[in-house]
This record gives sequence, C-alpha cells and structure tokens, in this order.
Amino acid sequence: MNLEQILPADIEKRSFEIITEELGSRILDPENEAVIKRVIHTTADFDYADNLTFSPHAVTKGLEALRLGTPIITDTNMGKAGINKTALHKTGSEVYCFMADEDVAKAAREAGTTRATASMDKAAALSSQGKDCIFAIGNAPTALIRIKELVDQGKLHPKLIIAVPVGFVNVVQAKELILDLDIPYIVARGRKGGSNVAAAICNALLYQLYI
Repeated sequence: MNLEQILPADIEKRSFEIITEELGSRILDPENEAVIKRVIHTTADFDYADNLTFSPHAVTKGLEALRLGTPIITDTNMGKAGINKTALHKTGSEVYCFMADEDVAKAAREAGTTRATASMDKAAALSSQGKDCIFAIGNAPTALIRIKELVDQGKLHPKLIIAVPVGFVNVVQAKELILDLDIPYIVARGRKGGSNVAAAICNALLYQLYI
C-alpha cells in the first residue's frame, strides 16, 4: 500500500486534483463546475456530475442573491451547521432553520402536517417582510412540496431553491415539482442528496465570493 505524503493544509487541494483527474475528459459547464466538484468532494460520489440539474444561470443568480445578503433557510440543523459561517457573514446574510421552533411544532400538530411543511410557512412569513430567501433543502421532500404550493399561491418568491433531499418516499417526485417552477434552482435528481449536499452547494457559492 502506497500512502501519499501530504501536508494537512494541502489535503483539500489534492482531493480536488483527484476529482479533476477522475472526471477525465468530461467537460463540465464552467458556471456549474465549482458546485459539482464541491458536492463530489463532500460525498465522494461522481454520480452528482450527472444528477445535479441547474436552471439557466442558477449559480450566477445565487451569487447575486448572496451578495445582497439574502438569508438561507435550511430544513435541518445539520444543514445549517454545515454552512461556512465566516463566509456567510461576510455577505451580511444569516442562515435559519425553524424545524425545532416551538411555534412550528405547534402549527404542525394543529394542521396535521410535518414540521418541514410548517417551517416553510414560517419562512414565507420572513419572506413577506422583504427578506426573500434562498432555500437549501437536503432532507424533507414535504418542504419542497410546500415551497411549490406557496410559490403557486404567490406567497413566496425564492431567489434560489437548492432541492437535494435524500430518501425514498416522495423524494424524486418532490424534486421534479421544483423543475416546473420559473425560479432559479439546483436539483439533485433521483434519490441521492442530503443535508451535507445542501450545505456543500451553499459553501460552493460562498467560496466563489470570499475564498
């Protein structure tokens, strides 16, 4: 077994070199390349080179939104924790997760819905206060379903939807709903995804601005 001798500070750089090598002759869209490679780096899964689907200039529009300090809404505290706060705060933005809020739990119980659904309603209230949002959804397909409903009702106007839940029940269908919206999106089609993927996409955008 031959181990690479590499300094800790150079591990990430070397990882991206390996990713580029293993992609071989494949040519990625230059606008989307940093996002795709960051997700592959996070997951060690090259399927994302095919699974990640971008609306026209979604990355550029996401960068523009972050420059304006647009808040990010996640559907898990894991996703929230994974976003680089140093880079985020340089934009003047904040990241929110409402899943553990008592009012969200109460609203979900009373309506017979999931907390993810109720948390998207709370996000819509934030948006109505003039804080249009970026959504980074890595776990709950019901969050995506509710986002679609709120957009259709004119109650929500996201700057970007990162739709990457992982799982089996309604995951594929919920992602496909987002593809029908006239809103910038980055979607991981199929069953793969996760909160780590949602955070990785956010970080890929932030690092283009501040790293």
